[in-house]
Amino acid sequence: MEKQTKGKQTMISWTRKGSWMEVKIPHIPQEESVDYAELSRLLPMPEKLWKKWQQQKLIRKRSPRHILLPAFPDEEPGCEPEWVPLEVLYEDDFVLVVNKPAGMPVHPNEPGQRGTLMQAVAAYYESGGQRCRVRHIHRLDAETTGAVLYAKNEWIHLLLDEGMRLKTVRREYAALAEGCIEPTVGVLDMPIGRDRHHKSKRRVTLKGQHAVTRYVVAAQLEQAALLHLSLETGRTHQIRVHLSHIGHPLLGDSLYGGNTALISRQALHGERISFSHPITGEVGCFS
Repeated sequence: MEKQTKGKQTMISWTRKGSWMEVKIPHIPQEESVDYAELSRLLPMPEKLWKKWQQQKLIRKRSPRHILLPAFPDEEPGCEPEWVPLEVLYEDDFVLVVNKPAGMPVHPNEPGQRGTLMQAVAAYYESGGQRCRVRHIHRLDAETTGAVLYAKNEWIHLLLDEGMRLKTVRREYAALAEGCIEPTVGVLDMPIGRDRHHKSKRRVTLKGQHAVTRYVVAAQLEQAALLHLSLETGRTHQIRVHLSHIGHPLLGDSLYGGNTALISRQALHGERISFSHPITGEVGCFS
């Protein structure tokens, strides 16, 4: 397990006080309100969330130098907690990173489904007395292993979603794909859409969504290649579809034509996730 952090760039001085975040700000006379433009220079704050808090009168001024923000509200988890031991790669007041095992869906796909990572995270929060809604920032297929990032409140969820859009949240994968892959460095730029003949599958189609996968062959084995891959987009089954389309399905990926003689699930691992912490600015890399 690898954990790396660097480049700490704390923008503000703050203290957690229960469900509130006390923030130190430049001096503002007690009778004046806090200006969004002024605060947003110190603290990343989506304007729509600021307006929501203002409308609900949830932004409180403690002194000319301190305000309280409702950063850590008590929330329902959004599912029934189910205890499963978790490998936690990183955690603070704002985010959680856990290592997802094979065979566990990130979230329920139908009513009443149990045994998901969402329910395990809900139980983890509950066991620590944390009243957080379970908010995943990205997904992995049920049989794919690797790090999954969670936001602990609406504010951080909005910021990390924006990070996904701007590609400041980066995901890298390791995979074993069948055959000899050439060239050894490449970009797979092929749109992906639903397979109308199989509801669980996706396929490369001109009518699909833009999808780009970058790969490097780290080692060429006798019957397979070890790949390192990164995604510029996040389509369902993207790596699996792209590699199958070029004739090199993942080992064990029976849905897309992979050989299951050596492994019974797709040989795909979320090797690393890196992101700039939405509050501190610190860059973390977890695997």
